[in-house]
Amino acid sequence: MTETTLWTALVTPMHGDGNIHFKDLETLVRKQEAAGNGILILGSTGEGLALGDDEKKEVVDFVSDLSPSVPVMVGVGGFNLKKQKEWIDYCNQKNTDAFLAVAPLYSKPGIKGQIAWFKALLDESDKPCMIYNIPSRTGMKLSPDVLETLAGHDNLWAVKEASGNITEYQQFRAAVPGIPLFSGDDAMLPFFAAAGCGGLVSVASNVWPEETGLYVKKCLSGDTRSLFPLWTEAVKVLFSASNPIPAKCLLREKGWITSSVLRPPLTERELSSTQQLLTIDDLIKNWYQKNR
Repeated sequence: MTETTLWTALVTPMHGDGNIHFKDLETLVRKQEAAGNGILILGSTGEGLALGDDEKKEVVDFVSDLSPSVPVMVGVGGFNLKKQKEWIDYCNQKNTDAFLAVAPLYSKPGIKGQIAWFKALLDESDKPCMIYNIPSRTGMKLSPDVLETLAGHDNLWAVKEASGNITEYQQFRAAVPGIPLFSGDDAMLPFFAAAGCGGLVSVASNVWPEETGLYVKKCLSGDTRSLFPLWTEAVKVLFSASNPIPAKCLLREKGWITSSVLRPPLTERELSSTQQLLTIDDLIKNWYQKNR
């Protein structure tokens, strides 16, 4: 698992009525498996916070029963510690490989509160954990002191950094030099890779599984000449509305899922046209053919 350099933050496909589309979910899992990508389920891209507890268990059970040949990571996020520990206990018993432990939402704890939160999650887990810093969604910045304090914990495996700030990334790198840092932002990978990044947790690989794999390979090897400005524009288009709206719309256009329906408050109606997505899809496919 620790050798996996690309994790796909998988979308959760739905029927037109908003219920989970498990047949489409299997299609997406198999496409990631064929590309050799690790799979993250029930993260923010997977609309994990918009799903009920029973639905989340159904997703974990379903993917666990598929037994993909690639590692599976499960999102852990919220602000109620007891519920998060119960969720970890449930997933400990399933055929999954890791947890993505998100900073607590909304409450904005200080350093001591952050340490207590993450230590409780790490203690509860039977699996390796990736700590996730995404201040744009949680409302708080992860302190490098937290990582330094927890660095010796047996279950702290990696960090996902999605602040979009190279300076903060470097502070994390200095705080925990022995722990892999993954970019949580597709566009930042070339820059993070130059500073010693371990890989990418990607939205783009939902729609471009093999192509994003090549993108990661080139970034990590320093061969970035062919990446600009194409990948910059591709990521810009893929985030032209709140994630995962564009990704779901392009997956529908590609015929990989039946519907682009999302859970409220997100809606595919935010995206007025899919033409930009289809244009960039063709360009990325052509780039892949030329560079693989």
